[in-house]
This record gives sequence, C-alpha cells and structure tokens, in this order.
Amino acid sequence: MKEKIIELESRREKALLCGGEAAIEKRHAKGLLTARERIELLVDADSFRETDMFVHKDGDNAPGDGVVCGTAKIGGKNVCVFAQDFTVLGGSLGLRHARKITKIQDLAAKMRCPIIGINDSGGARIQDGVDSLCGYGEIFYRNTLLSGLVPQISVVMGPCAGGAAYSPALTDFVFMVDGVSKMFLTGPTVVETVMGETISQEDLGGARVHAEKAGTAHFFAENEKDCLAQVRRLLEYLPQSADDIEFDKDARSRVSTDDFPNNIASILPSDGKEPYDVREVVKCVADKDSFLEVHEMFAPNIVCGFIRMNGETVGVVANQPNYLAGALDADAADKASRFIRFCDSFNIPLLTLMDVPGCLPGVDGEHSGAVRHGAKLFYAYAEATIPMITVVLRKAYGGGYVALGSRHIGADYVFCLPTAEIAVMGPESAVSVLYHKEIKAIVEAGGDVEAFKKEKAEEYRREYANPYEAGAKGYIDDVVDPKDVRSRVIDAFASLKGKKVERPNKKHGLTPA
Repeated sequence: MKEKIIELESRREKALLCGGEAAIEKRHAKGLLTARERIELLVDADSFRETDMFVHKDGDNAPGDGVVCGTAKIGGKNVCVFAQDFTVLGGSLGLRHARKITKIQDLAAKMRCPIIGINDSGGARIQDGVDSLCGYGEIFYRNTLLSGLVPQISVVMGPCAGGAAYSPALTDFVFMVDGVSKMFLTGPTVVETVMGETISQEDLGGARVHAEKAGTAHFFAENEKDCLAQVRRLLEYLPQSADDIEFDKDARSRVSTDDFPNNIASILPSDGKEPYDVREVVKCVADKDSFLEVHEMFAPNIVCGFIRMNGETVGVVANQPNYLAGALDADAADKASRFIRFCDSFNIPLLTLMDVPGCLPGVDGEHSGAVRHGAKLFYAYAEATIPMITVVLRKAYGGGYVALGSRHIGADYVFCLPTAEIAVMGPESAVSVLYHKEIKAIVEAGGDVEAFKKEKAEEYRREYANPYEAGAKGYIDDVVDPKDVRSRVIDAFASLKGKKVERPNKKHGLTPA
C-alpha cells in the first residue's frame, strides 16, 4: 500500500507540473496564468476537485492531455469547470482532451449546475487527424444539448482559432481579455495568403473587436484577474439550472434597506429630442449597486443586463437615447432578442424600458437585414413565458413600440409615464405625411411653414400621441408618476409569481435567421 501511495503522489506531482517548470516560467514571464492558477482564482478557496488528472496520450510528456477538468464551488454553489493548458502541446485538442471536456459537460447536465470553460488552445491537434474533428463535434453537440438547461460560460484567455471558436459562440456568455484573447476562424496568415490582406491577430480577432464589432464577446476585461472576477459576479445573478426556481432566496435576505433614488423625472429631458443615458434610469429602479450590463460595448443603442429588484434577479432591456436616439437596427435586435431568450430559458423576469423612435432608417440598415434581424425581437418576446413588464419612458413609435414588449406581443403589464408618446410615428413625421398638400401650398404662398408644422405637431401630440389614448383602448395598464415606477414594478412582478402560459404542443418554432 505504501508503494502505491508513493506512486500516486509521484504521478500527481508530475501532472501538477503541467508542461514542466520551464514552460510555466515562460508563461509567467508573459504575465499569463496557468490553467490551474486560473481555476484557483475563479472558484471558492480549496473547493476545486480535479477529475481525469492522469489521462494522457504521449506518456508523461502530455500530463492531463492539455486540459484540466473538475468540479468546484463559486459563491458556495456547484459549478463544473475545465481549463485548457497551453503548456501541454499548446493546449491543442485531441480525442482524449475532447473526451475529458465532454465528460465534464455530461456531469454538468447530471448535477444541473453551470459549466465554465477557459479556452486557451492552439486548435486541433494535427497529429490526431480526424479524431480531433470528432472531438470538436462532440463538444458542440453537448453545447447545444446543454443550451437552456444549465448556464454555459466561455472564458477566452489565449488563442481560440478555427473550429474551436464555435464552442464559445454556442454558449450563453463569452468573456475576453484585452491583449490576451484571440478568436477567429482563419488566422492572419491564411487571410493574407487567400485574400491578400495584411492584419494582426489583435485587429482580426482580439477582445475589443469581438466586444465592439462582432458582438461575440459579452464581457471585456483589462486583465485575467478582472475577467475571472467578472465571471464570479455574473454567476451571482444566474440560477444553477432551468429547474432552479428559488435561486434568489439568499439574495432576497441581503437587499439593502437604504433609500432608493426616485429621480427618473430629473433624468428625462423636457425636450423629447434631447438624449440622456438610460442606464441612469435603470439604476433608479434597481436595488443599490446591482446593475450588471451585458454586451456593454456592442450595439450601444440598446442596453441589456441584470439588476435586482427587492433582492430578486430581473433582466432589463432598454433603449439608449444616447446612441442613434435609441432606434432599433439589426445588431440591437440580435443583442436584445438573444438576451430575452436567455432570461426566458432560465425563468428570469424581464423589465423593458421603452424609448424608441422606431427602426433606424436608411439604405444601409435595410440592406443589412433589418427586417430579418428585427423579426428576432418580435419572436423572442412572443415566445417568452416569463413575467414581462414594460415601462414607456418617452417615445413609443411604430414597429419599435410593438416589438419592444408591448401588450400586443406578450407583456403582462405596460405602464407609461405621463409624458410618454405612443403613436404610429413621431409628430413631426406625421405632420409631413398628413398635411403635405397644405405644406406645399404654404410654401408656394411664401407663408410660415415652420409655424404651421409646429402647431400641427402639438395638436397631434395632444390628440393622438399621448398615453391616455392608448389607455382608453386598454393597451396600457396605468399612467405612473416617475417616483412610483420602482414600487409599481416590484408589486407587479410579485403578482406574476404564479404565471402559467400554455403553448401549442409542437417540436419547436423556427426563429428568424
């Protein structure tokens, strides 16, 4: 027995050395952490229990076959985690490497807990041939099966190239680190050879590119430690699985008793054309310091994120008048619809703060697929069965009004501020359409066109574009004083605790492409 224990300890020591002391030192010299160091920073102290440590392909030259897997706790709750080990064969994916990952994915399904993957790999292990492709396929398959069952989080902390990039894209949230993360389907060398374009890895697939332009990254971090802290914070808002209905139980007992700001009225400009930062409105309705924005750098004309209201997690979708006047475009529709579907999958109630002038006009918008992508937003709201409340802050024009959580598309309650405007289009545009003959005649007569337009616009606001017209038809539930919005929304969510929705018995719907 003593000999067996000595052998066990010897094998464990070799495995813990990953690719060797020299490889670890080289990594530290670059300011990078090893796979196990990353896991230790991410999870609760002394909670990580490694599995499959002794799996290898090439004897002691490939300990763990380039990936560290196991279970742990974050915030006292179970998680499954894997971290690719770049010091072993460049973290490349072979069949055994992949099978370790799929094994921990299967365990996450059994445990009904989140799974976190730290990606740092040179890609497919060429010497493993088609076995590597088999490994990727099995991982992608499980990413799909786990979708909507348990939260899946991808942390890109190094290269994630070729087919490997599809796995993070299939998960719920992607974290990337500035100057460290690189994700692309074809690298700069291939791009230059095939397309004749010269570009760096950072400019092709760095963290900022994916956070701002491609929209693949939901969170952007300055360094690895900050990134892992962001992952821990996100998990505070998420359930263990789709079955975990009471996941906010502990948080409810910790809600702050401090006074909450009721200054929504002071944030909204008196001039309906002036911009403002809707995130300040979000903070007015949320528990103190609880707002966690998702996809902050992508499609900034719409804001998505998690807040707490009376200690309970709520998803928020809000138009951002500070950017493109909060108008909807293809990227905004993609961003919001995906977030809504995540909330619906995991039973997280949804609050929509509407201030939408409509869809972004123009040739570029139409040709970018505004209709095709915009339809995703309608689909996401209509498909959702979670409690949904909408507050119209200011503008609610045209298709944007219908798409963004109107009663017609599935909202349970719709509240308006007294200054809200609900109409087919804005007053100025409406006047140009309704009175084009009169305007033409005034121009020909040399009259004051602007005074006429202003008079008719005010008349349109007064008679058609006010919340009481919509209220008279039962399309909104109440007109609410700005200082009462938070309490009214909390009460409304409380009334929806037992919400049940029956859907047709079918295999699944077909989301717009």
